[in-house]
Amino acid sequence: MKVLLINGSPHKNGCTNTALEEIAQTLQEEGIGAEIYHIGIKPIAGCRGCGACTKLGKCVIDDGINEFIEYAKDFDGFVFGSPVHYAAACGAITSFMDRAFFVAFQSGRGEVFNHKPAAAVASARRSGTTATLDQLNKYFTISEMPVISGRYWNMVHGYTPDEVRQDLEGLQNMRILARNMAWHLKCLEAGKKAGVPMPKEEQIVFTNFIR
Repeated sequence: MKVLLINGSPHKNGCTNTALEEIAQTLQEEGIGAEIYHIGIKPIAGCRGCGACTKLGKCVIDDGINEFIEYAKDFDGFVFGSPVHYAAACGAITSFMDRAFFVAFQSGRGEVFNHKPAAAVASARRSGTTATLDQLNKYFTISEMPVISGRYWNMVHGYTPDEVRQDLEGLQNMRILARNMAWHLKCLEAGKKAGVPMPKEEQIVFTNFIR
């Protein structure tokens, strides 16, 4: 079992990464593989709403999203981390998640995210964390992904990595989150071995409210 932790910050070794490293280390102590994936600083386009992924099975924009989807399918759980920019998730991870989740759904790649546990982590100097977490968690709930929590909102505070390391409560919550993720993954594995079936699938219904 392994978890992919996505660092949405433009800073590879910044505050968001500091929180993700705490989670990754605790996951490994729990016997769960963990890898941090930095989305980088190259421009990530927003979704064009062209719908081409429905026919092509991939996004028409070639900026790494298709490669990420192919890579992510082999992981059992996810943690998406973002710094707070203007009381919301940063623009890069917003475009990244918009397209990754939309392409996976529209192209019939449900195995990438569906029913896999996920967590969101926000890093801020001061405020905007709960709005960011609310934004990120919506990607999970639309994909039937169990949302993993800690004992508080999944956030750390600090202007530098050293300041984040002084946020003892925040880092403790990262460890609690990691243990909850590990426990959930182990329960899923035990359920599979016991023959517990996956939830029954229904054909998706779309209802437009203006007729």
